[in-house]
Amino acid sequence: MCPAKLKLMPDPHPTDPQKEPPPKRKPARPGWLLDAVRYVLPATVVLGGIVVMALGGENHLEGGAGIVSAGLAIFFLNWLFRTGVTGEHERDVEEAARDYFDRHGRWPDD
Repeated sequence: MCPAKLKLMPDPHPTDPQKEPPPKRKPARPGWLLDAVRYVLPATVVLGGIVVMALGGENHLEGGAGIVSAGLAIFFLNWLFRTGVTGEHERDVEEAARDYFDRHGRWPDD
């Protein structure tokens, strides 16, 4: 790159200590489809397994238990994924706070 072009680009890390951090926005609420996958799908699978166990014979008890287990697995995999994403978001917030401290010499909460 040409040195003249570098001077035209704004400084990505301004050193103005008086500038406040941007206001925190609340993340958008996930839609109904995500709620359906998180809660309705596992509940429907578990309910289907219970129905199979209730209406079937002895062999159907084992199959119904497998279906109930599949519904619980869906629920717990969703929970595990949400827990991992939450931890990643917390690390991003901490990194942003450290960047702010490096630029301004104080924590954003102060």
